[in-house]
Amino acid sequence: MFFKKGYITINIKIRFILDFATHYAWVMDDKCYNMRTGRFIKQTESKGSYGYVINGKFRSCSSLRSHLVKPKKG
Repeated sequence: MFFKKGYITINIKIRFILDFATHYAWVMDDKCYNMRTGRFIKQTESKGSYGYVINGKFRSCSSLRSHLVKPKKG
């Protein structure tokens, strides 16, 4: 087997995905993960509410909660 230096493979178990942006997922330890870039998204605060920057736009946690769906198996 050949391994490239500096690469790590991580298996992540997904709990929820967003219905309008399916490449954003919440993993088992309640962190937001961008599957396109392979990065975790930090929770930020804007005008007194907490949320995430999804597709370049701030969305609060309370507004995102209604868009969370379970991923399809397979």
